[in-house]
Amino acid sequence: MSGVNSKPDPWPWPAGLDGPTAAPGNHRVLFENDRVRVIETRIRAGETTPVHTHGAPTATYLVSGSHFIRRDENGVVLLDSASIDPPLAVPTVAWSDFLPAHSLENTGPDDLLAIGFEIKD
Repeated sequence: MSGVNSKPDPWPWPAGLDGPTAAPGNHRVLFENDRVRVIETRIRAGETTPVHTHGAPTATYLVSGSHFIRRDENGVVLLDSASIDPPLAVPTVAWSDFLPAHSLENTGPDDLLAIGFEIKD
């Protein structure tokens, strides 16, 4: 599969970079079956996650948080939520087809809490 917002085929990152495996202090599997995996992501204010991936289409409910910076595996800024227009407001729901290798730094004063619903193929 190819194209904008499509998961690269083949997926270039090892299974060991899956969020709950590579960043277990920030990701916890709440539920899983053959159709969906539900992951809680918690990043405390000032904390940065280890580099990890999310290799499935995901609907994410951002419960709490403020600003964050997402960087690729080389430290290049991919997204700074402080620059989003309109400004980030929580709670909110977002969709992503997948997230390649990245880290997330919580740059705001509030803990970030998100619940992701990964759709399995």
